[in-house]
Amino acid sequence: MPTPHLTPGNPIHDLASRLLRLPPSCGPVRLIGVDGHAGSGKTTFAGSLAAALGGAPVLHLDDIATHEELFGWTGRLLGRVIEPFGRGEAALYAPYDWTAREFGPVRELPAAPAVIVEGVGAGRRALRPWLARVLWMELPPERAWARGRRRDGRAQSDFWDGWVRAERRHFAEDPTRPFADLVVRQCPEGYEVSPGPAGTSGPDQSITQRDGPSAAR
Repeated sequence: MPTPHLTPGNPIHDLASRLLRLPPSCGPVRLIGVDGHAGSGKTTFAGSLAAALGGAPVLHLDDIATHEELFGWTGRLLGRVIEPFGRGEAALYAPYDWTAREFGPVRELPAAPAVIVEGVGAGRRALRPWLARVLWMELPPERAWARGRRRDGRAQSDFWDGWVRAERRHFAEDPTRPFADLVVRQCPEGYEVSPGPAGTSGPDQSITQRDGPSAAR
């Protein structure tokens, strides 16, 4: 992945520039975790950040999880993605089809200079040793879940009931926010990024930025 052209004064590009200056965290890859409650806007933000990073690959944890393993996918992610990246190799994984309830064709994830992992649990304890930065989407859980339910419609209400219970249990046992380097808040103007609970002072931490249209996923 080539280094993107960074437009001076463009806040999300400034964030991308800071991330690209970090040392690699998993083989040659700067692995960026984007975590937060379901419905908090992780997918949309990850897409905007990936574009600012010059088209960085994005791994959606929805492709790794399954109905039976909403949060029990750590071994699959370590074996299929983290270990190959650590060797400087592309990762090969089969995305899960939530309609067919089975894994689909194998897909390649290149060991690019920056790769984003987005989804609930992206900043979990088992992954943090390989993450260059942990970003947390700041939205209270009840608001995030309500937004997710509206997005997915009444047909998914039973799934959401089970999901909320599983997500509460996951974050009670393995919280991410206390270990977030950066906290991202969605604003009418775009995004505001500030140091998180685990953030340390330094040129890549002292940021408060807004950029781009508001969106929610």
